[in-house]
Parts: sequence; C-alpha cells; structure tokens
Amino acid sequence: MLRRGLARYRNVLVVGVASVLAIALTLTLLAPASAPNLAQASHADHVLLLTDSWAKGDVIALVRHAERCDRSTTQCLGPEDGVTVRGAAAVQALGSDYEQLGLKNADIYSSLLTRARQTADAMFARPVEAQDWLFNCRGGMLRDALKHKVAGHNLVLVTHSECMDQLLLDMHLSTNTTFGYGDSLFIKTNGVNGEPQMLGYIAPKDWASIVPVVNATAGHGYEASQF
Repeated sequence: MLRRGLARYRNVLVVGVASVLAIALTLTLLAPASAPNLAQASHADHVLLLTDSWAKGDVIALVRHAERCDRSTTQCLGPEDGVTVRGAAAVQALGSDYEQLGLKNADIYSSLLTRARQTADAMFARPVEAQDWLFNCRGGMLRDALKHKVAGHNLVLVTHSECMDQLLLDMHLSTNTTFGYGDSLFIKTNGVNGEPQMLGYIAPKDWASIVPVVNATAGHGYEASQF
C-alpha cells in the first residue's frame, strides 16, 4: 500500500512539474521579442542590413541624450537640466561615428529639452532643429517618426529613453532593454505602407566592435563601411 501511495504521489508530482514547465515555455514563446544588441556576433546579419539600409536612406535612428547633469556629481556643461562635460565629450565621439556612417543624406532633430539640445550640439556640426514630439512621445513615437521620415534620407532623432521604450511598445516589442546614455536604436523603413523592421541597438563603447565589410560586387556600390 505504501509503495502504491508513493507511486501515485510521484505521478502527481511529475504531472505537476510537467505542467509548470509547459506553462513557462508557453509564456516564453508568447513574450514579445527584444531589440537585438548589434554588438553581439549573433546579430551580424542585422549590422549588415543596417549598413545597406543606411546607404539607401531607409533608416530611423533614435539616440538617447548624454549623461544628465542633475543625476551626476561630475562637472556640468551648463545648466543643471543639461548634460555633464564628460557626457558631452562622449557624444562628441559618437557624432564622429555617425559621420563615418554617413550624414550627407540625413535629417536630424532633437528634443526641446536642454540635455537633448546640448547632446545634438556636441554630436553634429550643423544646427539641429528641436521638436516637441521627441519628448512628448507617449503613444505616438513610431507614428511621428515615420511622419518626419523623407524617402532616401535617414532620420536621426536625439531623444530620451522613455521615447525609445515607446517606440518598442509601438512595434509590439519588449521594453526590457535599458538604454544608457548615448545608446542608438535603429529601425528600417519599408516604403509608405510597409511595416518598419527593428534592426537593433548599440552602445557608444561598442561602435568600434562592428565594422561590416560589404563586397562591391554584391551590388551595394561600396566596398566597406565603418559603422
């Protein structure tokens, strides 16, 4: 009797564990996908797609502003609602990375907030127009970005982590990625009626780790791009 009782309880336990594992697997499969980290070797195909799409002017890039002065003990660049001197230097280097990627056919906008304006000034030599929707972005980040995208021109938006999260929500993706200062998030546009495609994100320190080489014979018209 004891043996039969133990066997019955063992069967119940096995069924219970199997049910829990099945539920966990189902929840995992149904969970929204995350934005790929372009610094990971497993996403090299996304890097090549980004390079190709950028050359065609099909990319929207969101850049988080530099280090906030009011959340740091380091020297401020100016007002307390702006960025730090250290942060400005970091995004100035990031601006050089974007220059290497190519800004000839790029439209650039920033949020109205001081930290975004200072970031844009440090990154780009040209004047950058400020736009209110790059801060007041709740529920409409993707819509407004697509509205400002010009065919054949990449669109670079200096904005805030909340707006980057909103873009992920608009694309039905997970918001479990924490975007640091100066992180860039890229999406590919697919014509007027095509659904935009998430390409991934990259931190400033990782730009040098992804240098895609594109063969000119593949029909891209260039041999290499320092991304």
